[in-house]
Amino acid sequence: MTDVKLSRIETVLTDLEYPASNDDAVQEFSETTLLLADGERNLGSLVERSETEQFESPEDLKTELHNVLPREAVGEPFQSEGEG
Repeated sequence: MTDVKLSRIETVLTDLEYPASNDDAVQEFSETTLLLADGERNLGSLVERSETEQFESPEDLKTELHNVLPREAVGEPFQSEGEG
């Protein structure tokens, strides 16, 4: 089992051979825990929630993951970083 912070997600996404099907990504990351600001989630389960059939690159998969993450996953809602 692997643990990875959301900010370091690229380190595991590059382990997958691209292009990759959704099913391949789910299987590859089924034992990976994604550490979030509000706890943790199984990375394979998050990928499974995506409606995308195939990922062309690690960046493509990372973008799709951000679409399925709960809003609280990246910190407190409505907080800005760097303003002020």
